[in-house]
Amino acid sequence: MSAPLEGLRVIDFTRVLAGPHCTKTLLDLGAVVTKIEPPSGDIGRVSMPHVGDMSLYFVQQNAGKRNLSIDLNYVEAREIVKKLCESADIIVENFRPGTLDRFGFGYEQVRQYNPSVVYASLSGYGQSTSWRNRPAFAPTVQAESGLTDIVEHHFGDALTELRNDACSHADVYTGLQGVIGILAALQHRAHTGEGQHIDVSMAATMLSVNERLGAQLSGIDTDGEPIALSAADSHIFTLPDGRRITIAGSPIYTPMFVRYCAMMRRNDLINVPVYASAKLRRENLSSLLSEVQSWLLTFEDIDLLQTQVSEAGLAVGVVRSVNEFAEMPWADEWGALVDVDDRAGGTVRMPSAPWRFSEATLPAPGAPAFQGEHNAEVLRDYAIDEAQIESLTARRILVSRHNPLGNFD
Repeated sequence: MSAPLEGLRVIDFTRVLAGPHCTKTLLDLGAVVTKIEPPSGDIGRVSMPHVGDMSLYFVQQNAGKRNLSIDLNYVEAREIVKKLCESADIIVENFRPGTLDRFGFGYEQVRQYNPSVVYASLSGYGQSTSWRNRPAFAPTVQAESGLTDIVEHHFGDALTELRNDACSHADVYTGLQGVIGILAALQHRAHTGEGQHIDVSMAATMLSVNERLGAQLSGIDTDGEPIALSAADSHIFTLPDGRRITIAGSPIYTPMFVRYCAMMRRNDLINVPVYASAKLRRENLSSLLSEVQSWLLTFEDIDLLQTQVSEAGLAVGVVRSVNEFAEMPWADEWGALVDVDDRAGGTVRMPSAPWRFSEATLPAPGAPAFQGEHNAEVLRDYAIDEAQIESLTARRILVSRHNPLGNFD
């Protein structure tokens, strides 16, 4: 059985996270991805920690891609990359809008000689808005689009210092939205033969994935009720053995409060005056959470607890580190982790693809490429002869290096 995107050729002009995550997802689905890397290198290569000469950050987003490192400031380089773009099925870039136009690789330029290409541009604020030229990174887009403010307002006085989230949601989500747009455009092409340009905005993505913004945008006063099933409203509790758990959903929210009471076999709490409304439960949240915590301290057996929580229509999860989760039976049953060549004589564990197809087989994980590692291989595929490859290498139009912090080879 072949992979879903087997045979599709992707030219990857991306760097750092949003774009590389998009193209890595296409690779995981079976596409052949050729990463075009400038001489300065993808900044993701210097992100710590490193194993040997490889950044684990870079490995996770780029393992398996072919790597062509070439200086597009030279006419010869642009002619070569044009050959790649002429036969590409998909092109992905996440530069500031207009950057690739200066080298002749913007969508309108490429479509003149490859009208069927599916071309995705990922940027902070879109290709044609007044904010198109603003630098955009996950923390700034998350701040601008309301996520940081929502966190601050949710925790209120409990948050002594406003901080950014440790995860780059705006980058990763935008990469995935890019994949969705590309797959939709491929379907359109299959019916019409036409390619198209997909403009994906990090800011628009953060609005579209934010399940908590409805009340604000609609001007609705929730009168103390939290957003239903909000992750931030799910509290952390402690078991007798010191393990921490969370139960999904806040007891402030009325339907959840009823389930909490059923879970604890404490339906008497429904008639307690201080818990009679969401507003009162918020005002008396500490005492309500103490009731839950006291009940949890009666459980020595996590399986029995899981059963009782589930019977009430709630879910409980143990707070684990990634390593602890990786050692759980589920991770092995799913095949959640794969060993990836670290290019230093060993392997590193990385997440596997998150899908299982009944009628397709996904490719095995590939190794991360050193910068320019596949220069000659890629150029031979496009009928560039050995003499020209040697000349381009000698003139440093083609670039290769193994140590991202060291000198060129």
